[in-house]
Amino acid sequence: MKDSWTHRWDERYSSNEFAYGTAPNTYVKEQLEKLGPGTILFPAEGEGRNAVFAAKSGWEVSAFDISAEGKNKALQLAESNGVTIDYQVGELQNLSFKTEQFDVIALIYAHFPAEIKSSIHQMLSQYLRKGGMIIFEAFSKSHLDYVLKNEKVGGPKDIGSLFSIDEIKADFPDYNFLVLEETEIELNEGLFHNGTGSVIRCVAQKR
Repeated sequence: MKDSWTHRWDERYSSNEFAYGTAPNTYVKEQLEKLGPGTILFPAEGEGRNAVFAAKSGWEVSAFDISAEGKNKALQLAESNGVTIDYQVGELQNLSFKTEQFDVIALIYAHFPAEIKSSIHQMLSQYLRKGGMIIFEAFSKSHLDYVLKNEKVGGPKDIGSLFSIDEIKADFPDYNFLVLEETEIELNEGLFHNGTGSVIRCVAQKR
């Protein structure tokens, strides 16, 4: 992945404040509370707010990101909450996850560059056991209109990095979709997700 991409996220996560706050994302919190704890992976987990919530709820948590600064913040947050998480730094193909290792993979605003996002999804799928769940929330292609009205809502400004329902269906062909919708939501997450936005939400079970 481009060094500029890594630098961007290191810069965002290097301040004392948490870019997206320390509270978990509302959607992943709601979905995890419906499931019994197991093994879970958080891709592109940044500063660890969702991973730490899951660990506090009894999950065995793994996470990764390209940002070492994100890992540092996540481990600080985990320590202050009295939990541990396995957090790796690097690109997915270079990390040490195992086939069918996880019960859940939670993709929460995991906006990978457009040219690799589908291949990342397909790689991740091999790490999920049969019967395991994908939980997904990220900005939809319609979100660009919301950013033009309010930049504080955040999210990528190139349409290729945003998602559509058809893309999610194509990326996860061997899944039963329990939820797959595009919806408007209100975000209040730290410094960079504030206001009305359009997201794709998905809960899918691997066949």
